[in-house]
Amino acid sequence: MTSLPASVPYPLAAELCRWTLASFGDLRGLRADLRDALAGSAGTGDVTDRMTVVANELATNALRHGRPPTVVRLLRQDDRLIIDVADHDRDAEPRVAEDRPLGAGGLGLQLTKTFAIDVGWYSTDATKHVWASFPS
Repeated sequence: MTSLPASVPYPLAAELCRWTLASFGDLRGLRADLRDALAGSAGTGDVTDRMTVVANELATNALRHGRPPTVVRLLRQDDRLIIDVADHDRDAEPRVAEDRPLGAGGLGLQLTKTFAIDVGWYSTDATKHVWASFPS
């Protein structure tokens, strides 16, 4: 397993939307709302699809491995859209399971690294954030 790079992304990014998730049942609404928020902003349907998959995967990881609540934000800076997912478990560093076979689970961060332009994580005083950027 390898770590994601630790870095704060796009410090001047403006928040476009925010979702607070309490359970896995909230993921369906996140996906639908994110698609609506990206309509016209993400360029092609392919970017919207990739961003929706990444947001779902990162939020699922936060719900499964982090501490509630999970907060998903859609940000924009210049020509980038950023998905930022936070939970309240600052001590659990995100790790990519690179050698895990298909079907064994744990591929969310691998998909994120494949679909996004850039991926990283950072901690604040209260939260851990995993983020991914995409072209707008």
